[in-house]
Amino acid sequence: MVFTKDMETSQLHVIIDISNSPYLSDCLSCDLAKMAEDGFDWRLGNVILLGLSFMLIFTAFQTASMAEQSVLKSAKNDSNSTFQGDGYTSLSVIYVVFAVSNWVAPSIVVYIGAKFSMFIGSLLYLLFIVSFLKPMTWALYAGSVLVGFGAAILWTGQGNFLTVNSDSETISRNSGIFWALLQFSLLFGNAYSYFVLKGQENISNDERTKLFIGLTGAALLGSLMLLLLRKRQSSDSDNLVNLNSSGQPAVDTPLTALKRSFHLFFTKEMMLLSVAIAYTGIELTFFSGVYGTCISNNSHFGAESKGLIGISGMFIGVGEIVGGTFFGLMGKSTNRHGRDLIVMFGYVVHMGCFYLIYINLPERSPLEASYGDTFITSSKYIAILCSFLLGLGDSSFNTQIYSLLGFMFPEDSSPAFAIFKFTQSLASAVAFFYSDYLILKYQLLIMGPAVATGCGEDEDSPFTELLSAADPDPEEDTPIYNPTFTKSLYCDDKVSLNKLH
Repeated sequence: MVFTKDMETSQLHVIIDISNSPYLSDCLSCDLAKMAEDGFDWRLGNVILLGLSFMLIFTAFQTASMAEQSVLKSAKNDSNSTFQGDGYTSLSVIYVVFAVSNWVAPSIVVYIGAKFSMFIGSLLYLLFIVSFLKPMTWALYAGSVLVGFGAAILWTGQGNFLTVNSDSETISRNSGIFWALLQFSLLFGNAYSYFVLKGQENISNDERTKLFIGLTGAALLGSLMLLLLRKRQSSDSDNLVNLNSSGQPAVDTPLTALKRSFHLFFTKEMMLLSVAIAYTGIELTFFSGVYGTCISNNSHFGAESKGLIGISGMFIGVGEIVGGTFFGLMGKSTNRHGRDLIVMFGYVVHMGCFYLIYINLPERSPLEASYGDTFITSSKYIAILCSFLLGLGDSSFNTQIYSLLGFMFPEDSSPAFAIFKFTQSLASAVAFFYSDYLILKYQLLIMGPAVATGCGEDEDSPFTELLSAADPDPEEDTPIYNPTFTKSLYCDDKVSLNKLH
């Protein structure tokens, strides 16, 4: 037993090694034994079902997003229509509402639970998609507000649900499985865009109706699948790190969840991680919006340029799927050797990718169609390779951030994932704003230092420092980071052992 006292909060931490206590070890492993008797790991089943549900929901949403500008432009050109909505304004509304709503999302998840929070959030996505069956200005912006709010509770609930269905041995694997399944939506959405829409500038009313009836069905099926998720039957996340960085009792009321969100946001661990999270928001805007525009505006590709947008999106999806699957299979190796190698891999992949993009595409391609000079003969094959590398690098960062949040903050999973999405969406909104004004060179100059600062190989980078803390040397005596055999109990001024009984 080890006693430590936090001088700032006057809290006494009791660290108890139970590796040599058969009684306590049996108590903690009884659920795993029961699961083995049942013959199926329902926690893994929950993760797979969660990934499939999100795959369907976001296949619908991302396909709708890709077709949105064409659909709205066609609606404006219809002589019988009074529609005056704008797709970029709609996107801005979604980002702003999403960022703000992340602060109240943990309270909602606490009040109604992760499963029903995700279900309600998915229904709001469904309403947004349905609004495109008959475009109306008020419906577009109302749907944008709803989907921004729905995204906050959907993703906060997802982070909480993924955490409680994982432990220290499976959190990396489960994060990879979920991420790979989710990214199939990117593959399917872009395939539909390429083979069916074929880069059309205008979409007829009949084509629009058929498209969005199909997308509505996919989103509805994904929403209903969320209701099949099983509630965990015990404290499956007890053997995670339990940093409980807010240093308060477990979240049990909406007000407490809100307070913990603000407290957690200013902790050292979350501030360090926020630098890397902000980078994922910047590069998300780049690969999901700017890069496709660059390819489309590259006049060196001739008539193929419009069609290459769909192919580029598919290869981003392939990179995400390959990365998520590979890093998921490496879950046990990650537990032994740490997450540093995966993050460094993503850093090298993205830096190399940015260099290839810089020499392959005209610098004014983010803003307008361009025949501008390039350092090499502009190649569509290099452009598609860069799409794959963007997805592969993104998967390395996101799977490890998901894993770290679930591993380090199991008691604060709802606030932690809400802060993750708040920081990411805020950075995306900023990047979305400047991407309309900056040429390619300057956008790459922003992302290069950002990835180096947040995720680079420098020992002083914030993410590297946090990884070192989360993945200590197994030979060192660091009981507070020994998730399998230790418990950290938080008490005020006196020791309380009744939580062990």
